[in-house]
Amino acid sequence: TAQAFTPSPMWRTASSRLPLAASRAFRNPVSPASGVRMVSFDVEGVLKDKGIVLPDAAPPAANYVPYVVTGNYIYIAGQIPMVNGELKYVGKVPSEYALEEAYQCARTCGLNILAQAKAACGGDLKKVKKIVKLVGFVNSKDDFYDQPKVINGASDLMAEVFGEAGRHARSAVGVNVLPLNVATEIEAIIEIE
Repeated sequence: TAQAFTPSPMWRTASSRLPLAASRAFRNPVSPASGVRMVSFDVEGVLKDKGIVLPDAAPPAANYVPYVVTGNYIYIAGQIPMVNGELKYVGKVPSEYALEEAYQCARTCGLNILAQAKAACGGDLKKVKKIVKLVGFVNSKDDFYDQPKVINGASDLMAEVFGEAGRHARSAVGVNVLPLNVATEIEAIIEIE
């Protein structure tokens, strides 16, 4: 018989500590046009209250653009753990980075996703309706199987900032190498007004 899925303590913890403003998103009306809950609270205020500082949106590292806006969606290219123009978290999980460090690496990628989304929205994150999907890659040793726990670093951040509108579909994939040997890379699809 099939067993019911039980979220990890890491996942439950993040959703239970949503900031007050983000928790209001659960009560926001559903948009009649899309059926999606609208983010109508002050996202910048939530970031400030949580002490979350977004980095500047990083320029692309090769022949691509950091995001594409088409229709009501932003497609954000894979974001790596870049902090103030410097690469952080270079190496494999878990040999160079333990699970907790890799989780923070994924959170850093999530911050870069939010920075790109803010740039795509002309500086106004209130335009975000829904974090639709994250696709996360973990530079893993062959015997490491906790990629979902690593990518929770970005997923938990989205729920922390956007409440219910931050919950999303997701893939967490282990790979044998990533560009520049970073520990994680994450791309996103975000619905906007």
